[in-house]
Amino acid sequence: MSEALLDIKQLSLTLQHRQLLTNINLQLDAGEVTALIGPNGAGKSTLFKCIAGEHSPCGQMRLFGRERALWSRQALARQLAVLPQQSGLQFPFLAHEVVSLGRIPHGSSEHENQPIIKQAMQQAQVWHLRDAPYPRLSGGEKQRVHFARILAQLTSNEKQRILLLDEPTSALDLGQQHVLLAEARRLADEGCAVLVIVHDLNLAARYGDQLVLLHNGTIASVGRPEQVLTPANVDHYFGYKAQLLQSPSGHQVLV
Repeated sequence: MSEALLDIKQLSLTLQHRQLLTNINLQLDAGEVTALIGPNGAGKSTLFKCIAGEHSPCGQMRLFGRERALWSRQALARQLAVLPQQSGLQFPFLAHEVVSLGRIPHGSSEHENQPIIKQAMQQAQVWHLRDAPYPRLSGGEKQRVHFARILAQLTSNEKQRILLLDEPTSALDLGQQHVLLAEARRLADEGCAVLVIVHDLNLAARYGDQLVLLHNGTIASVGRPEQVLTPANVDHYFGYKAQLLQSPSGHQVLV
């Protein structure tokens, strides 16, 4: 059995005398989409930021078989890409210039980068916006441009890659939500390990191979969608009495 691309053991985090995460054990495997779910305040974004390197928790975190602290930022950025909830980018870049930022860790030439940038923008369905000023884009368009940026970042000869997505569908319409998550699914099928925070439990059930349910900073349940998204769990952790149905394609639907 191959080693997990991300291996977290006994992770805990205390900030300003508050215990935010306790005894987190989690693995991300190549070829799988892991959906991180839970009620508001459960610790999803906090755990995400620990993995992304924004917090310094206690415990062990290994990326691609090596302790996180041993990675240089540039080397890690060639194999791990992060899409946060929001970007503070304010410069008047054109959309294709924003996407080109994803190529910085690779140190590749503009000639090499151009077809990669075009392909990434086409996959994110923003190629038609390539010459649009980024600040004038809608929230959903900005989100898709940044998704193209991380697609460009992960385009390399590296076989082991991790993609982290923090509520990537929050500003997207229904069709674009599925476009983005289908691209994440495609990357997983190519061997990438994907971690995505989603609030829509039906999206989690449809695209997630592994679901991780957080509650009060701990993992309350982990497993396949049908193991985690039981009516009892939805009632207990989300306060909603759901009915569980099955779609024609075979995945769970909560109503």
